[in-house]
Amino acid sequence: MSGWIALSPLLMVGLGALVLMVVDAFTREKAELATLASVVLIGAGVLSIGLVVSGRPLVASAPIAPFLVVDAMAQLFNATICFGGAFSALLAGGYLREHRIERGEFYAILLLSSFGAMVLASSADLLSLFIGLETMSLGVYCLVAFRRGSPRALEGGLKYFLLGSFAAAILLFGAALLYGATGHTDLAGIGQGVTTATPEQLPLVILGLLMVVVGLLFKVSAVPFHMWTPDAYEGAVTPATTFMSVVVKSAAFAVLIRLLLVSFSDPQSANLHTGWPAVLAGLSVLTMVYGNLAAARQSSVKRMLAYSSIAHAGYVLIGVTALFAPAARSEAVSGVLFYLAAYTVSNVLAFGSLIAAGSVGKEAVSYEDLAGLGRRHPLLALPFVIGVLSLMGFPPTAGFFGKWYVFSAALGTGGSLVWLVVIGVLSSVIGAYYYLRVIVYLFMKAPEPGAAIAVPMRSGYVAAALVVSGFLVVQMGVAPGRYIELVLQAAKAIG
Repeated sequence: MSGWIALSPLLMVGLGALVLMVVDAFTREKAELATLASVVLIGAGVLSIGLVVSGRPLVASAPIAPFLVVDAMAQLFNATICFGGAFSALLAGGYLREHRIERGEFYAILLLSSFGAMVLASSADLLSLFIGLETMSLGVYCLVAFRRGSPRALEGGLKYFLLGSFAAAILLFGAALLYGATGHTDLAGIGQGVTTATPEQLPLVILGLLMVVVGLLFKVSAVPFHMWTPDAYEGAVTPATTFMSVVVKSAAFAVLIRLLLVSFSDPQSANLHTGWPAVLAGLSVLTMVYGNLAAARQSSVKRMLAYSSIAHAGYVLIGVTALFAPAARSEAVSGVLFYLAAYTVSNVLAFGSLIAAGSVGKEAVSYEDLAGLGRRHPLLALPFVIGVLSLMGFPPTAGFFGKWYVFSAALGTGGSLVWLVVIGVLSSVIGAYYYLRVIVYLFMKAPEPGAAIAVPMRSGYVAAALVVSGFLVVQMGVAPGRYIELVLQAAKAIG
């Protein structure tokens, strides 16, 4: 039974999605589905953390073990996915009703997509990796185009679907090449095959690795695989944007870390100058610099947060690049885990505040829409300020320690990634401009004469999401010790 207990968070979300679809067929009050979806996801997230805290060995049951791994790292990534999904469900409970587009399938799709993300984050085989990726992605495509009457939503959903399909095909072709070169689809078997590969097999291994990594980098919005991000984020309903920005990114980074450590940690593949670390370091620089420069030029706050999401993928890639050094490996894994958890609650706070700032027909979209909002509604502006300060990396917030631990992991590689950390710090300075610009408009700008003024909405669901995420942002910044212990315990599980 212990093997099935280790799988219980995953099973809870999968069964919860099926139950929710049945409940949806017999209820008219669709807002209740937001409560049900958030309860299921919070319960699964708490259970994942409980399994880590218990300290017991976590091994999947025999039929599942070759395909899914349920160690502490997988459980903490699953917890991040579940809490990100739960916050998105709460935000949707207020947003969809306010904008009169409330339909029960949103919550069912969100749960099924979360289930796929958890499978992806726990994958130990290329087959389960692809199944989890597609289960997650198909749901997200639908969430992006959920507002069927909006041309922007349909455009964003179609772009994401077409580009996502190409990326999935590239990943699948790369998986086929790895199987052809090593004779294995399980990550551990691929790792053994790579170390014994002949000179004739090496080109297949290298090309297969590149294609699989490209498919995963597409999901985290790394440059130059980011083209879908601004349009999809802007066109989607804001709770769906929140879900994409935190859940999809966390799941993709989870499986990327496992793939690199289990299958490609040999000295030749993990060489800083000729292996995957050099590629990831270059992509990290492109992603950070481009994401921040593009975000600084935006007039739409939602689009700014989309480009900001690209920049944050670049910061996380610094931690992933540091995995090549055995001495920094544990710190790199724990740094990425903490960063993604901090980014999740910070992004929920920022997007949730943007949702709360506008009601139907009087939404807050641009910076101008936020002008003077902080003086008119200070209690609403407070979580917005905390959220953008955390995304900026201002102490003592969760975002500050997230960047601190990722940069520290890179510095722990023996000085070989100092240049990458310097670029990361300079990119953060650029990011401070557009984050502080939000605060300037909230408190120091007055609306233009005759300009439309955003009118805040009232929703207990949105308020609950803001209160809880705001508390976590502050607690993880003021007292991060308990969270650091958890992520360090998870890092030890993968070595």
